[in-house]
Amino acid sequence: NSERTSGGSSGGAAVAAACGLGPLAVGTDGGGSIRIPSACCGVVGMKATLGRVPNDHSPYGFSNLAYFGPMTRTVMDAALMLDAMAGPHGSDPLSLGLEKPDFAGAAVPEGDLNGVRIAWRRHLGNEAVDAETLGLFEDAIGAFEDLGAELSLDESPFANCEAIWLPLTYSGWCHRFEKNLDEYRDVMDPSLVESVERGRGYSAVEVQAALAGRTALFRDVQGWFDHADLVLTPTLARPAVPITQRAFDPVEIEGRPAGSLRGAWFPYTHPFNLTGHPAITVPCGWTADGLPVGLQIVGPWLADDRVLRAAALFEAARPWAHRRPAL
Repeated sequence: NSERTSGGSSGGAAVAAACGLGPLAVGTDGGGSIRIPSACCGVVGMKATLGRVPNDHSPYGFSNLAYFGPMTRTVMDAALMLDAMAGPHGSDPLSLGLEKPDFAGAAVPEGDLNGVRIAWRRHLGNEAVDAETLGLFEDAIGAFEDLGAELSLDESPFANCEAIWLPLTYSGWCHRFEKNLDEYRDVMDPSLVESVERGRGYSAVEVQAALAGRTALFRDVQGWFDHADLVLTPTLARPAVPITQRAFDPVEIEGRPAGSLRGAWFPYTHPFNLTGHPAITVPCGWTADGLPVGLQIVGPWLADDRVLRAAALFEAARPWAHRRPAL
């Protein structure tokens, strides 16, 4: 539907994978930008554990929250691509010393999920979820139970992560791009210009508070896995928003303003940019209007192979690769 966004920022990559322009696409993800467009376009998108895919592009080697990752039509293609992308590199201190599992081997859809504890969440710091999206997500959870997983609903409190993500991201963008404003303001995306200018407003103390918040958030999320092996969430709180949606305007869910785009539409993605946990989105259904809906699988730190295995078994139970947009 060309009247809806393909998601961002790797929207073109998701469209290419969905339309069959190529079998593999590389996504970049600073707050969900692999998983958001993948969910919008009905493909697979994986953000691996922080450091799993080395990042020689970020200037913040010790506090990076941006990732490179695969965007593909199938889980196996994502695993094969991750096998090629992952590994230590001297440019990224967080990549050093990590053993690399056999991701493709993990993505072979054999066996079941007997004994695997899976917690699922309807919300993650948000209040509104589109009813059709939630219905497709909850229906898809049944496939994991059919595979033998032990499911439990987690309704424990979780604060929206914008208060952590925004100071770190906007101050970083200001540091990197403010020098371009004088010469290129007129050709830069207006939302980027506004983000850079907002970044000027954060004090050093506020940025340090956000860094402390990031650590506390990691400890909270890692604690989930004392009681669960995997966590499921919707990927987005509603299907793809209209192409006219502005970055700083409130997003509507079921016709009502629900809050900021980041805080209300994709509150499920940016927490794991901050914590570093592996997260994959896979298609879990299509709305009555034919729009894709994504399901996100999150695992403990470095459990990328566990995430891929669950995704591959779900794909075998609820296949999607035969679905292609009409062109």
